[in-house]
Amino acid sequence: MSNFHQQLQQATCSDRDYITGAPIIQQALAGDITTELYAAFLLQAYHHVRHTTPLLMACGGKLGADYEWLRNAVAEYIEEELGHQEWVLNDIAAAGFDRDSARQSTPNAATELMVSYAYDTIARGNPVAFFGMVQVLEGTSVRIADAAAEAIQAATGLPNQAFSYLRSHGALDQDHVKFFADLMNKIECRKDQAAVIHAAKMFYQLYGNVFRSIAVSQLQALTPRAA
Repeated sequence: MSNFHQQLQQATCSDRDYITGAPIIQQALAGDITTELYAAFLLQAYHHVRHTTPLLMACGGKLGADYEWLRNAVAEYIEEELGHQEWVLNDIAAAGFDRDSARQSTPNAATELMVSYAYDTIARGNPVAFFGMVQVLEGTSVRIADAAAEAIQAATGLPNQAFSYLRSHGALDQDHVKFFADLMNKIECRKDQAAVIHAAKMFYQLYGNVFRSIAVSQLQALTPRAA
């Protein structure tokens, strides 16, 4: 078994700063955030989380026979990720906005580009590279989700029901971290390792751009939740 997971962490260490340095994350961690800005974050989260299962299915379908073990892992991921977009919609509703208008809204350009790149990576490039996206989204959540949820809740006074997405993907999700590390350490092909590292670097930029693009003005697509 390789130590590729450690290599992946080291190769993308500086890239992580592009996400954590995003103004909205700094505001969230400092408790300098409004309900409206948090809801704007949730809206974009919905628009990429709803693609998680379809992306995993596309990835599993493109993996070759040598990666049957990875396809089995993809099946486990699918089972665990099913319906998480509904958690985000529940949080949006708990924050005071209508879930149906959120479901019918369109993503901003940065979110659409990140999702499109993920599909393109699987379809046109190397499907193993999709795990670069998993590294970025899950790794970011484990590092900051719990702290952000605590600070946002303190600043906004929103109920616990408005934080199911963040808290379910926070630091307590250590089983996912180990599961992902074990998978990456089974990848021994240098070409596939390089593809995962490249994709991770790209997704740190793309996901960082999603955070940088979030604005309260995006909530014009939503309506307040009926009392």
